[in-house]
Amino acid sequence: MAQSKKDSLPTASAGQADVDAFLKKIAATPAPRTDGRRGRLVFAMDATASREPTWDRACHLQGEMFEATTALGGLDVQLVFYRGFRECKASPWVSDSRALLQRMTAVRCLGGKTQVGRMLKHVLKENEKQRVNALVFVGDCFEEDVDEVCHTAGELGLRGVPAFIFHEGPDPVARQAFQQIARLTRGAYCPFNAASARQLKELLGAVAVYAAGGYKALSDYGKARGGEEVRQLTHQMGPEKARR
Repeated sequence: MAQSKKDSLPTASAGQADVDAFLKKIAATPAPRTDGRRGRLVFAMDATASREPTWDRACHLQGEMFEATTALGGLDVQLVFYRGFRECKASPWVSDSRALLQRMTAVRCLGGKTQVGRMLKHVLKENEKQRVNALVFVGDCFEEDVDEVCHTAGELGLRGVPAFIFHEGPDPVARQAFQQIARLTRGAYCPFNAASARQLKELLGAVAVYAAGGYKALSDYGKARGGEEVRQLTHQMGPEKARR
């Protein structure tokens, strides 16, 4: 995926208190980084027409994820989305959650086929330039050659880039493909729907914690938060899968 220097994207309770307090604690004791670089996370989204009914709600939750993790510091994020006829775009790497949210909410869904494989290849190229610590992908469908896409996923796994797949809806074909991608990259898979907004928010926050602080920070987050979804996330990854 070619990326110019210019931005290719349009611009346009007690439980929460516990989460905020824990994030501040992590910020005060950041995990040691051996390379001296900031954590980097690619946030990829399916923006095809099938996701339009829940798009605005998903963008709101995704924006809250980055707002909640602002206190962590040390995390740069790149937004990637695909839609329409082979349209697949990437933003610059940003550290400002508000700027990222502005770009996300400016994107509108457009009919077209999925481009999961193309998105994964883009992440590979970005990782060659500079280490990518994690990939988050939110989608509902899969319409590609699963073996070819899984081959690319395996390459990401060999390079230590875990993919956290958040599957919207009940599509069984997508579920099988997304589970394999998560397994091959040593990441995790999680289904969600409109009724699980709270769980999605917690999980997205957990992934951001991982990208900024590594597996130990994610494990600590799961223990402190006490949520079953976050514990399942750490269980799918397993300590032996941590690459940092």
